[in-house]
Amino acid sequence: MEALKEMLQQAYRSFSRRRNFWIITFHSLEDRLVKNFMKTGNFEGERITDEFGVNQKYFKVLTKKPIEASKEELKLNARSRSAKLRVAQKI
Repeated sequence: MEALKEMLQQAYRSFSRRRNFWIITFHSLEDRLVKNFMKTGNFEGERITDEFGVNQKYFKVLTKKPIEASKEELKLNARSRSAKLRVAQKI
């Protein structure tokens, strides 16, 4: 989990603006970390506001819900049932 946190932070620092951020997770704990990081910019899910009360945005989440394997994919590859894809754009 620590390696995932470090990778997400390094990727955020190295990406330029308007760059898409694609992450595939295979476990619910991983997915929660990625979801919180994309929504709030931190791993706890706490919203950070400026002095005027406006939420700080680090990403524009492009998929409201994670993209999961289709029924056809599940028939061909049973291991894909736990995979979730989340996409966001750095702003």
